[in-house]
Amino acid sequence: MSRNEIDIHDDELRVIGQKRTPHSSEDIRHKKLWWWIAAALLICGIIAAVFLFSGKKEDMSESEAVVFEPMIEPDDNPVAEEVLAPLGDYSDTTLTKAYTEHLRDTINDIPLDIYIPHNAVPELALGVPDIHDKSIVLTTQAADIRADNGKIVGAFVLKGRPLSWGLSKKGYCGIIDGKLNVGVADNSPLFEEATEKEGYFFRQYPLVDNGVLVENEPKGKSIRKALCDRNGEIMVVMSQTPESFHDFAQALVDLKVDNAIYLVGSSSFGYFRDRYDHLAIIYNKFRYGYQYENFIVWKKSVNDK
Repeated sequence: MSRNEIDIHDDELRVIGQKRTPHSSEDIRHKKLWWWIAAALLICGIIAAVFLFSGKKEDMSESEAVVFEPMIEPDDNPVAEEVLAPLGDYSDTTLTKAYTEHLRDTINDIPLDIYIPHNAVPELALGVPDIHDKSIVLTTQAADIRADNGKIVGAFVLKGRPLSWGLSKKGYCGIIDGKLNVGVADNSPLFEEATEKEGYFFRQYPLVDNGVLVENEPKGKSIRKALCDRNGEIMVVMSQTPESFHDFAQALVDLKVDNAIYLVGSSSFGYFRDRYDHLAIIYNKFRYGYQYENFIVWKKSVNDK
């Protein structure tokens, strides 16, 4: 008897379903899908690991910063820079009288005389100022004069009139509209401005430039004198003992002077008047006979009776 394919013996096992051939197109699609899913899961795992690792590093950095180097929070109210107090006495704001304040100080074992004019107008003058002129509250020699011909060394302007030209020294003083400026430069526009506005200008050795000492060639020691700008406060500083240019300039730097130029030192003539109109001679040595002997003078204003 022939056997039918649908007949099943007791000892047989048959799988019921559609018969497939190996490597069918549907199997290939399923495998590709699983590969894409696996790849996506792998990429997600890598990204998660990177974030976790970087997060741990940040946590470690923050922990180390706290333990070993505590972070300092920025100060919303930083401490203001120390304001340089003036040397002179300005406590009486009602005082308009012109006078010179005389102070004494010692810097680097160098005794100094400090002369600070108050409420006075600076200018330049030729010839020795009259000690009986009560309008003058401070005067001292300004520019050098040549030993051979008695003429002024370097550029010099007297009330708008140039009397001398040349750049023999880099320090300068310009007085324009009653305002005095001290500085160091090869060329200063204040020379031309002084000629245009009936101002004053002269040259001298530079001593301090923006708080920095300036070296000079002349050696030896002598009584030294300087015209100084200390945070806007104008003063004349003189050594009581013979000093070198270097040591004197260093004392000015340590006095917190911003800019300073030399004035004729040694036993050059000068005087001042204090707030009580008392006359005091700085050096009582007159040197008449020099046509171009010049002085810087601080005078009372026309409104000061």
